[in-house]
Amino acid sequence: MVKAIVIRETGGPEVMSFEEIEVGAPGPGEVRLKHTAIGVNFIDTYYRKGLYPAPGGLPFIPGAEAVGIVEKVGEGVVQFRPGDRVAYAGSVGAYAEARIISAQKLIRVPDDIDGFTVAASLLKGMTVQYLLRQTFKVTRDHTVLFHAGAGGVGQIAGQWLKSLGATSIATVGSEEKAEIARACGYTHVINYRTEDFVARVAEITGGALCDVVYDSVGKDTFPASLDCLKPRGLFASFGNSSGPVAEFSLGILSQKGSLYATRPTLGHYTATRATLDACAEDLFEQIRSEAVTISVGQKFALADAVACHKAMEARETVGSTLLTV
Repeated sequence: MVKAIVIRETGGPEVMSFEEIEVGAPGPGEVRLKHTAIGVNFIDTYYRKGLYPAPGGLPFIPGAEAVGIVEKVGEGVVQFRPGDRVAYAGSVGAYAEARIISAQKLIRVPDDIDGFTVAASLLKGMTVQYLLRQTFKVTRDHTVLFHAGAGGVGQIAGQWLKSLGATSIATVGSEEKAEIARACGYTHVINYRTEDFVARVAEITGGALCDVVYDSVGKDTFPASLDCLKPRGLFASFGNSSGPVAEFSLGILSQKGSLYATRPTLGHYTATRATLDACAEDLFEQIRSEAVTISVGQKFALADAVACHKAMEARETVGSTLLTV
């Protein structure tokens, strides 16, 4: 038996229960993994609340990112062996001391990068990778608006955008977070609590506006984000921290400049072994080169997941958050 966070009904942080569970042995193509560090992401709250349906329904174990040591391998698994250090992102079930997982979802952790760094960055960093290098291929010629620039994803994005030479604009919710965003390399920072971000974007760009807007906030920043885009610009919605974007008529995209809109997910950009490995390796290379450094803002024990979620939803966390096992 091992300990895990179990959710039997959706709702607030208090629905998470710290319980003993049976893990068992891995089946064909599977690995039994002992976690050493678990990444916490805002998407975990979406599953907890029921905004996103949990795979397999209730009850379920939340969390989609972790680093661990392979304990056992199932029949047919040849790429990993007991003792290997591995990680994964995007597979719900991480808030546990150990779990069974498909070997196809695992990434080998490089020897030159520590486990806490990987646990704090894999999901967020691969999200930044597909957003900046695949959803819209950002270059030094582009102007980018990135909402929530001081968050875990935003901090990585700011550094990556700086390395690409792009003009980057971040929005944040406080002066403290503005300082964090500036330190991460954003060219301009807007405090949306004291400034109208649409007006400031127009001012910063001299009316030219942005080539792409990356939005993980959702309800509170839409449709204003569309007003920050130049004609034929791209609106990329990849999260809903303030609530989901309301349904809208496609006609608004033509009215505001023949705009594009997309709702990408990491799973679709890393659906094959080749695309998963390539995405992760691009992130690892950014870390190795020190173009991107990872900030672990806070750590909670696995048993304290309720307090962790409360702090995260109260916007009291900065950078990446880990659960320790």
